[in-house]
Amino acid sequence: MAMTSNGSKGMTSEINVTPLIDVLLVLLIIFMVIVPVVPRGMEALVPQPPRNDRDLSPETVVVSVLRSVGSGLAYRINSTDVAQADLLPRLTSIYANRAQRVMFIKGDDDVSFSQVAQVIDIAHSAGVDNVGVMTPKILAGQ
Repeated sequence: MAMTSNGSKGMTSEINVTPLIDVLLVLLIIFMVIVPVVPRGMEALVPQPPRNDRDLSPETVVVSVLRSVGSGLAYRINSTDVAQADLLPRLTSIYANRAQRVMFIKGDDDVSFSQVAQVIDIAHSAGVDNVGVMTPKILAGQ
């Protein structure tokens, strides 16, 4: 504290703020240096898709929509050929006793998405909750 005297009023006391400002600036610089070092958030690893069909567990169901000879389509559940009329009963029997109702669909490049969407509708009718579409990028591991 500094004490000054005015001519007529007597002595007055005032706080000298210069050292307080110096302390404030030093603290400000310290916090500016420390804050960028503090990590933000948590690091997480993104799950990677399997590299090929052999990595799939036996519980995984993959329905393939393939272009067959001519203009028809061929359907395959894992490695078993299935007719379109038999898709609903087969999928219903597969998912009857399963707790996890997850299915993947893989389509040829020549097959339109509307034909794949029909298989998705059949899967939902069979009781499948989650349907994943396997694209060429996913199959390549990208």
